[in-house]
Amino acid sequence: MIRFSNVTKTYPPDTHALQHVSLHIKPGEFVSIVGQSGSGKTTLAKMLFAEEKPTRGEIVIGDWEIHKIYPWQIPQLRRQIGIVFQDFKLLQRKTVYENVEFALQVAGESKKRIKEVIPQVLKIVGLQDKKHRYPRQLSGGEQQRVSIARALVHRPKILVADEPTGNLDTIHAHEIIELLRKINDYGTTVVLVTHDRDIVNSLKKRVITLADGKVVSDVECGKYHIS
Repeated sequence: MIRFSNVTKTYPPDTHALQHVSLHIKPGEFVSIVGQSGSGKTTLAKMLFAEEKPTRGEIVIGDWEIHKIYPWQIPQLRRQIGIVFQDFKLLQRKTVYENVEFALQVAGESKKRIKEVIPQVLKIVGLQDKKHRYPRQLSGGEQQRVSIARALVHRPKILVADEPTGNLDTIHAHEIIELLRKINDYGTTVVLVTHDRDIVNSLKKRVITLADGKVVSDVECGKYHIS
């Protein structure tokens, strides 16, 4: 499903964000990518949805060769990869329903398809009763649920969550993680990028640890130990 082969990313003049990273994530896995600030985990996440390309090495996601991808192919790739960010990225003047609807409209989906999909994803994230509310009327956890609903509209095979609990309190953070676990149970591959040790350790899933741009640990059912 996801394969990094000897991937290096260098930013001018001589900053190595990733160095010789090789890893393989199988379909249906739940994997946490962890590390302290500057470890390279965010750069790795950006490569999963082609916001960044490697300086050297190969990245293959399904049938896509990310290291060779053309700009016009990126929107098609991103319909197969759901993306959730720390800061929600919601449209403040649109309701919950309209925020999710907008993601489908941009992709050119029909009105019939939109009416079918939105209730389904809002039910998954538990917001079907708040579809007419605006972001300012929601808690941080609920806003992140809207972001997740928006990421699910194209039924992605992979969901990349980059620090999805970074702006949330402990209770809402664990609710979001449980939602990601539920989505994983449906068969979606989940890649969680985080520095939250407690959340990672509660998952008891595979943990890949980065430090100074290198993979220093890759453990099944692992724990994140901060050195």
